[in-house]
Amino acid sequence: MEVSIRRLCDAAYGTPTEPYFAAIGPGEHLLGRLDGALVSHLMWVTRWLQPEGSAPLRTAYVEMVATAPAERRHGYATALLAALPPLLQDYDLAALCPATEQLYHRMGWCFWRGPLSTRKDHELVSTPEERVMILPLSRTPTLNLDLPLSVEWRPGEVW
Repeated sequence: MEVSIRRLCDAAYGTPTEPYFAAIGPGEHLLGRLDGALVSHLMWVTRWLQPEGSAPLRTAYVEMVATAPAERRHGYATALLAALPPLLQDYDLAALCPATEQLYHRMGWCFWRGPLSTRKDHELVSTPEERVMILPLSRTPTLNLDLPLSVEWRPGEVW
């Protein structure tokens, strides 16, 4: 991963992000540049979200949406989010755990309304404090957003 990505994310989040990147593992990065300088970033990793009673869905789980503090409110994150769906043709769904919802809601993302849990050691562990937004893609089956939804466990932030 480029050092410039980590520096941008550190500045945007106001904290060192290297431990977070290490925990979520490698992913695909989408970069926004202004006159060659990195000003915005998002990445996605493959996760498996499973609505109750359905097969797991190959999900592009969006992480580390960040814009340089001096460049916020200029549409860079919006542009990256708009460019994302065509890159996800091999996925059944896109999802993320939003720090803020307004940007994502504007871009067509919606909250999963049903209860959330994680699959760990062949058990479901409730995660009632979490909120997840999804973006249907061209391969997304019809979904009942009120059903329970689970994701595989991972260290750090489960969702």
